Amino acid sequence: MTHPVDVPPVGAAPGTPPAPVPPALDGLRRALADPAVDAVLPPRWRAGGRGRPSAVLLLLSDAPDPSLVFTERAGGLRNHAGQISFPGGRAECGDAGAVATALRETTEEIGLAADEVHVLGTMPAVDLSATGFDVVPVVGWWHPDAVLAPGDPREVAGVHAWPVSALADPARRVSARHAGGTTGPAWRFGELFVWGLTALLTDLLLRLGGWERPWDAGRVIEVPERFRSDRH
Repeated sequence: MTHPVDVPPVGAAPGTPPAPVPPALDGLRRALADPAVDAVLPPRWRAGGRGRPSAVLLLLSDAPDPSLVFTERAGGLRNHAGQISFPGGRAECGDAGAVATALRETTEEIGLAADEVHVLGTMPAVDLSATGFDVVPVVGWWHPDAVLAPGDPREVAGVHAWPVSALADPARRVSARHAGGTTGPAWRFGELFVWGLTALLTDLLLRLGGWERPWDAGRVIEVPERFRSDRH
């Protein structure tokens, strides 16, 4: 079930008209509004409603070649330290649904106010059984008129934004071998490595936005130790 599209930003004054969707993101908007979007998520990843609710924000810029925002988790965190992720986290009592959770967490992590984000829709909820969460991916866009930076360095070590053209570049794409021998999509950007849930959602976003290009999924590499979940 997707969030209504073309909604005013959270916190906008009553009666504020929705911002026009940037042309580069209109295909993505239509894909998210299509009921068939539920089929894009492989069955083994689909949430069954048993996990604790949480949400992440896939934030794109208003540009002909939109950039997607990622965070680099601080090295001292107990879970997923140093990994590349999307802003987000667990729901709190006062959150009015997944969108509110994603926007609140984004404000806390990278300082972007909720009223600067225009929500396009949501992807199907993901079963993250390893941590006991059901994660709703919220998709939105913003006018990039400021440099994003960590809100709390104890939680976020850095903020990165890569254009969808770079994310779709086959030269940057590999398959990562996970614990247990399974593989999934991954990216290499210099010393940074994107894998796991973040890579899965990035892969789906490229597909829904019409940006995906053929790439060699048979090029399998081990997850670098710095980015592994079990390194502590």
